[in-house]
Amino acid sequence: MRRLPPLAAFLLVLVLAACGSGSTKPYTATASQACFTQQGFTHVTTNADKVGFIAAFAPDGGLQAKSKTGNVLTIAFADPGGVASTEKAFRRNAPASLRPHMSDIMVAKGNAVLVWTVSPTQTELSAAEGCLHS
Repeated sequence: MRRLPPLAAFLLVLVLAACGSGSTKPYTATASQACFTQQGFTHVTTNADKVGFIAAFAPDGGLQAKSKTGNVLTIAFADPGGVASTEKAFRRNAPASLRPHMSDIMVAKGNAVLVWTVSPTQTELSAAEGCLHS
């Protein structure tokens, strides 16, 4: 097995470190809210009484919005290391009829866990992901 020369190994470490450093600040509900309204979502709120239990207790807030087609989106802004447990909480608390379809209606990007009422269109998903801000 060949070993990398020290300079090549150092450069490889730098490249790999740079790839993971694009987004160090987590997304937040407060920073993301205005963009959803600008993108045509309605009923946009970060009010803990309206976003649902899981999103309301997410460390970086929760957000709920309705797309132009009426598809309701709930986002829990978890701790960066807490995305898996937030997804698990959504799965565990979903109605039994939705549990088999969670992979169609739930997606995570960074520390944001997005859950839709029905499978989002690519346009809806792109708009929502584009509105995630830190």
